[in-house]
Amino acid sequence: MTTARTALAGILALSALTGAATPARERIVDGNGIVDATIAGVPGRIRIEPSGTAMPLITTAYAERAKLKSGMLSFSYAVGAERVHGRTGVAPIDLGTGPFKHRIGWTERAYTPTTDGVVGPGGVPEDVVRFVLHTPILGERTVTMSMTDQGGLASGWGELYAQIDLGGQPLRIRFDPHHARTLATASAAVRIAAARGGTLQGTAQKVEIAFGIERPVRTMTLAKPLTVGPLQFATLGVRTADQGSTAGIADASDPIDPDEIVVTAKSKKPGRDRLTIGADLLARCSSIVFDKPAKQIRLTCG
Repeated sequence: MTTARTALAGILALSALTGAATPARERIVDGNGIVDATIAGVPGRIRIEPSGTAMPLITTAYAERAKLKSGMLSFSYAVGAERVHGRTGVAPIDLGTGPFKHRIGWTERAYTPTTDGVVGPGGVPEDVVRFVLHTPILGERTVTMSMTDQGGLASGWGELYAQIDLGGQPLRIRFDPHHARTLATASAAVRIAAARGGTLQGTAQKVEIAFGIERPVRTMTLAKPLTVGPLQFATLGVRTADQGSTAGIADASDPIDPDEIVVTAKSKKPGRDRLTIGADLLARCSSIVFDKPAKQIRLTCG
């Protein structure tokens, strides 16, 4: 009996040691993030990107090549006032590390003209997804932020966000190295302006957001810089006509003292408040790590 117990103890100890030494599966995404993929065995090119949705979004043309069958679930992707409608179905997908079944969405309008589709870190099978953006630089540091999803019925389909505290309320942060400017939705900009003393400057310029859809954007300057992980900045773009109103943000051409900004507009849907960190700020960063089991995002920047 003693010998059996000793052997069992040894097996359990070995199992515990082996389990502790087994790292979470990690995927490294570098360069432009484009990989050779297959859906239902049909080849295509899909971009893995930090701001992508957990449900791969592909073109209808690719879905037809793969002979995908749509189920009862459909979806729409809102870009400001415009919506892109699509269908979904379940099919085996292989992003280069082996096939797995997943719900896939497709739209007539391409999310990006450079590939057959896009997918975010929530849609790859690995536990940890590391986006390598640039060569590490001297003096950079890593800051860990909590990770959240879209919530609601589309929580398993949507994007993964970092989350920061702004004025005692959470603000969702997404990372998009494939678009040049850092942008806040209108409702997020109102909150940022109130917390950091923001003023709008210049005229609106059209900026492409997704699916080739452009939205008006103005520049906002902050009296007190905003901090997101290791990044600190005092200038960002504001989507003036989307998901809220910027009517309560002072205009730099107004005679109002910026230290006396009165924010009168408040979003009725705070869940839509979102700040997207673009390539202008991510140029300072070497990597973004999405650790799904830990529900953390680690951003490393200089």
